[in-house]
Amino acid sequence: MKVAVFISGRGTNLQALIDVCNQDDTPAEIALVVSNRPNAQGLQRAAAAGIATVVVDHTTFDSREAFDKALDTAVRRAGCEFICLAGFMRVLTDDFMRDWRDRILNIHPAILPAFPGLNCHARAIEAGVKITGCTVHYARPELDNGPIIAQAAVPVMPDDTEETLAARILESEHRIYPMALKLIAQGRVRVVNEIVRIQDVDLANGELVNPASA
Repeated sequence: MKVAVFISGRGTNLQALIDVCNQDDTPAEIALVVSNRPNAQGLQRAAAAGIATVVVDHTTFDSREAFDKALDTAVRRAGCEFICLAGFMRVLTDDFMRDWRDRILNIHPAILPAFPGLNCHARAIEAGVKITGCTVHYARPELDNGPIIAQAAVPVMPDDTEETLAARILESEHRIYPMALKLIAQGRVRVVNEIVRIQDVDLANGELVNPASA
């Protein structure tokens, strides 16, 4: 399965996806990394791994539709059949999302449906929740919505700041995002009535675990 990864920044989740695709039991290949920012650090990660990159700078387009068309062209030209959003800070159009339905994966740093959108760490602390975390889901036109594949729970400590909480959640992101991609590439994930069904999995330690690697 050829995968395109969309990034806007450091690309730490990109690195986690690169690492899992290098495992023998992950039948997936990252064939393209796309950034909307020319100076995104993740482009260097991709280059170091020998992965093709392309910059589609959103500031050079007159409309979201034209920007999304350029993204679509780049992905199809590379022969990719699946897209992972990894810190991609642009909202894709409904048409793009429909064209790639069930072929776009997203990672969000909260336990959806709680705290969709931006500033979710600050909002979690402000709300006084005791547990937050992260979610991997199929993307839908509605922001941070779609069938959930994996979630990890992360405790909120009394002295947490946005930065300390974000750092702990990021560690969980780096576990469950590559795990979800591996499950999909292995053909073990299907969507039934907008609910994800996964073949041969267990629940342990507050997150979905692939028994083959446990």
